[in-house]
Amino acid sequence: MSFSVVILAAGMGTRMKSKLPKMLHEAAGRPLTEHVIRAVLPLKPTKIIVVIGHGAEQVKARFSHYDVEFVLQEKQLGTGHALMQTEAALKNLQGDVMVLNGDGPLLRTETLGQLVNAQKDRDGMTLITCNVSNPTGLGRILRDAKGDIANIIEEKDTTPEQKKITEINPGIYMFDNTVFAKGKSLGNDNKAGEYYITDLPTLYLQAGSNVGSVLVADETEVLGVNDRKHLAQIDKILQDRIREKWLVAGVTMISPESTFIDDTVELARDVVLGPGVVLKGTTVIGEDARVGAYSYLKNVKVENGSSLPPHTVNEE
Repeated sequence: MSFSVVILAAGMGTRMKSKLPKMLHEAAGRPLTEHVIRAVLPLKPTKIIVVIGHGAEQVKARFSHYDVEFVLQEKQLGTGHALMQTEAALKNLQGDVMVLNGDGPLLRTETLGQLVNAQKDRDGMTLITCNVSNPTGLGRILRDAKGDIANIIEEKDTTPEQKKITEINPGIYMFDNTVFAKGKSLGNDNKAGEYYITDLPTLYLQAGSNVGSVLVADETEVLGVNDRKHLAQIDKILQDRIREKWLVAGVTMISPESTFIDDTVELARDVVLGPGVVLKGTTVIGEDARVGAYSYLKNVKVENGSSLPPHTVNEE
């Protein structure tokens, strides 16, 4: 089963209030979009396209070591417009098109695999949905009596009853190869004058095509970054995942809640980390090594069986 991936990473991210492009802001030691690329790589897509715009050269340079292709969206005219810029790059490829947001670093490979399997090269499209505790500001999923998706409605257009719906559309899709033909019908009759990818499911429904869904149970997976507050929230979730991974792998943390480990760090079994340890960059800690409390290590290698005293600072 073949499919290609389009990662939307062209936005300015004005709410980040930063000269750095939003997609390059880091969570757990990696840029936001790198987490997205790494989540999809194990599924072996035919091609990965990253749509770039704001800070294009910076973004391109940061991810050029990955086997991805870059497509420039010269004018940021919305997410639907961004997807349409990839038509030429994908026109000779067979299979479906997965579309992901470059500022959504919490999606798991397993969830994306479910999305691929749900579509299975059939006609129509499939999208991820999620029941969230606070759907304010998000598009709601409307279902018919059989439980099929009947429509997706933006909050500004909802009735008071529809506002109570908690199942939302986070904008994670798998389209069949008619997506670019249907995309030509996207309109920009809205306050921003932009072409929205969120209108594509409605176009599929209007064409009589099937619109399936994959319900994600963990609402944190579909969180995106709009501002620094969101970035801090996502970094915390990623840190929790990283700590859990290493604890399960045989690492001892005297105080897990005060230990911070970048996603780029490697730890061997029977490593012991004291309270307040911070491990960053390409740090590698060998088997049976002990790192004393409140140590800070960045881009260093600690040999097997070594013991670092508390408050060690080593940055290379």
